[in-house]
Parts: sequence; C-alpha cells; structure tokens
Amino acid sequence: MSVRLHDSATREVRDLQPRTPGHVGIYLCGATVQGAPHIGHLRSAIAFDILVRWLRRSGLGVTLVRNVTDIDDKILVKSAEAGVPWWAWAHRFERAFGAAYDALGVLPPDYEPRATGHVPEMIELIERLIERGHAYAGNEGNVYFDVRSWPAYGELTHQRLENLTTEEEDASDKRDPRDFALWKATKSTDPEGASWATPWGRGRPGWHLECSAMARKYLGEGFDIHGGGIDLRFPHHENENAQSKAAGWDFAGLWMHNAWVTVGGEKMSKSLGNSLTVAAVLDRADAVVLRYALGAVHYRSTLEFSDASLAESAAAWERIAGFVTKSAERTGAATAEEVAAVDLPEGFAAALDDDLNVSAALAVLHEHLRQANTALASGDDAAVTTAHRQVRGMLDVLGLDPLAEQWSGAQAGDGAAHQALSVLVDQLVTERATARAAKDFARADELRDRLTAAGVVVEDGADGARWSLRGGHDGR
Repeated sequence: MSVRLHDSATREVRDLQPRTPGHVGIYLCGATVQGAPHIGHLRSAIAFDILVRWLRRSGLGVTLVRNVTDIDDKILVKSAEAGVPWWAWAHRFERAFGAAYDALGVLPPDYEPRATGHVPEMIELIERLIERGHAYAGNEGNVYFDVRSWPAYGELTHQRLENLTTEEEDASDKRDPRDFALWKATKSTDPEGASWATPWGRGRPGWHLECSAMARKYLGEGFDIHGGGIDLRFPHHENENAQSKAAGWDFAGLWMHNAWVTVGGEKMSKSLGNSLTVAAVLDRADAVVLRYALGAVHYRSTLEFSDASLAESAAAWERIAGFVTKSAERTGAATAEEVAAVDLPEGFAAALDDDLNVSAALAVLHEHLRQANTALASGDDAAVTTAHRQVRGMLDVLGLDPLAEQWSGAQAGDGAAHQALSVLVDQLVTERATARAAKDFARADELRDRLTAAGVVVEDGADGARWSLRGGHDGR
C-alpha cells in the first residue's frame, strides 16, 4: 500500500493505512440541497471521485458514503419564500445535484443517506452525549454540545477554545456562546412537518449532528477518510470530530479537504454574484470539458475558473480524444477489460500516490500522448496499440476515457438523433470534398466554417476528410 494523502488534522502527508486490510471507508460531506449545484460543489465531488477511482485501481475495495442534508434553516427559508413545501424544495435540488453528478461522470456513492431518514440515530447520539456529560438540554426542544467538557475541542483546526468565536446563533439558554446546537427547538415560523418529537421537545437536527450519526451507521465507529470542502473545516468538521469522539468513537483516521474555486480572484459565493451553476456552464461547454477543468488542478490548490481555463481544457480534451479515436481506427479499440488491466506508467502512478497529484499525473499523460501521436504519424502500429491502452488506462482513472460509455454515449446522443446528424454532416463534408476537388476553395472554406460554427471539427488526411464533434466523438 503506497498511497499517501495529506491529513488536515496533522497537516502532514501520511501513508494511507486502512483499518480493514484491503478496504477503505470514506465519508464525504455532500450537498445541502437549498439551491442548484454550482461548480464549487462539483469540484469537490470530482476530486473525491478521482480518489475513489485511484484506490480501486490500486486494488483496494472502497465504501463511499456521501450524505444529503435535506433539512436546514436555509432550505426552510428559501422554500417559504418560493411558496413551496420544504420537502419538495429539498427533493427538487437533490435531483438537480444527482443530474449534475451524472452529467460530469461522478460515480455514485455506495450509500447516499438523507438527514431526515436518520433522526432515530441522531436522538441516540444525543442521549449518549448527555449521559457522558458532554451535552445538555436548554429551553424546551434545544440541546447543546458543551465545548468546555471536551478539552480536545479545536484539535482538528488547531485552534484554542479561548480564541474561538461562534458562527452560530447565540441563545440565552447556552452555558457558553461557543456551545453548538445538537437539536434545535421548533420555531413558530417553521412549516408543519419540519420537526420531530424527542425527549427534550419537538425540534429538528443541528447541522453537525447528522454526519456523525450517519458516518457511524454506514462505516462504523472508526473509518479511514473524512472528506469535504475546506470551508467545512470549521465549524462543521471540528464539531463533528468533537461530538463523535466525545461519544467514545474513534471516528475519522484521516481528514481530506479540497480547496475552493475562485472567479476573478474571489471565492465563489452567491453574495458576490459570481456563483456559476453547473447547468449554466454546460450551456456553453461539454460536460467532459468541465470535468477536465475542475479536476486538472491539485485538489488542495485553489482553482481559478474562467472562460480561458475552460477553453484550455477544451483544447486539451480535443487532443486527447483525437488520439484515442484515431488510434482506435488504426489498430482497434481496446476493450474495457484491457483498459482496466493495462500497466500504467510509473510516473502517473507515483503522482497519484503522492497525495492525489492530478496535475503531475496529467503531465505524464500528455507526454505519453505526444509520443503516441508521433507513433501514429510514423505508422508504428505496435507502439500505437500499446499507447492506446496506456493512455486510456490513465484516462479511465481520471474519469475521462473518451470511449467509456459516459462520454461516447453522451457525445453520440440517441441512435436516431446521431443517425440524422451523421447524414447531414456527411452531406456537407462530401460537398466540401467536391468543392476542393474542383479547386473551389472559397466554397470549401465556407462549408468548413459552417461545420465549425455547428461544433463539427473537420480534419483532412491522406485518406480523405473525417469529422468529429467538438469534444471528440468520431464521425465518418
């Protein structure tokens, strides 16, 4: 086992040592379904998707749990403003997140529990914390974690309790303003059905409680990796860590946090007005190009997103897909089994073993791509066959194999639609070839420009012209 990952708790790159030999348990904080998914959400999802793919490629079994927070103050406020039941609002955006994950090729988690489905486990955890002297009831319906009862509070983010300020709503029934809510009393403005009966009165979960309860249910009292965006480190993950360990559980062995996405040098946020929804970006870019753009930077580095970075990703993807398509035509496409079994270049594996360094892994990929195109141009079919398998093997780990069903199917579209497209494009390509043969280059250029404007790339070769959709799907 050679995978090394940066642990946010120790601030060191450490060997991954699974508690169960050969198997890794991962809990990833998923969506709070208050609104549409933006590219910051998907940056995190893709980073951990690559981690899961790499661990499995390395021979490990993986259990991934990614939660859905479907009860929350913001969900209640926004649904009320829209005049929609809170549960319908949450379900709408849960589906939107699911569609975004699917569009960008994020593998489904093994379990995707909702907060509202795990209230009994949360109540049991609260009872356990009260019994152990780490939680107390306030006014009816309120229960708080007593941060002073846990001397290690602040260990995850390396902060001292006396230096901390609370980001949570202050309340007169708290012993300390830094105590955080495990359970929150029903408000008069809360909609019907947004509360549950407990021994301490009706209410709903505090934000942090759900993850501790669900992680234990699906991964046990101790598991290998807890992940999420860097903005969750405090207070969310600090509070999770404290309440779980105060309950007597071992909890996460290693903490991983991805950095945020910036736009124009500023962190994405709705208040800045620069939040980019996945749906909006996909209106002007292929899903596979967006995946490349969000996954190409090391997960712990800030990702500056712009039209220029998207264009660079599109150009890189066209080079990748172009080689894969041409090499498949030349020597035949490798099967999925062959792609999964191919030995990957040492440099590529070493990069991913070194704290999931995707940017370094991509450098190895593009160097192999350069050599592979040289072999293709020189007619070295044996080298092309080997390169085709290796390049696709590397791309498979990154979720970017152009011939994988995710992208070949998406690029091709439904059979009937693609058949119609092929007929129309083939007609224009043939007409262009006729114009070129007649030396009517003005007409040939006009036809090529029309195809380019429609997202069709035409390449001329010794054996005639071939076309592809921008993004790599092969035409004829």
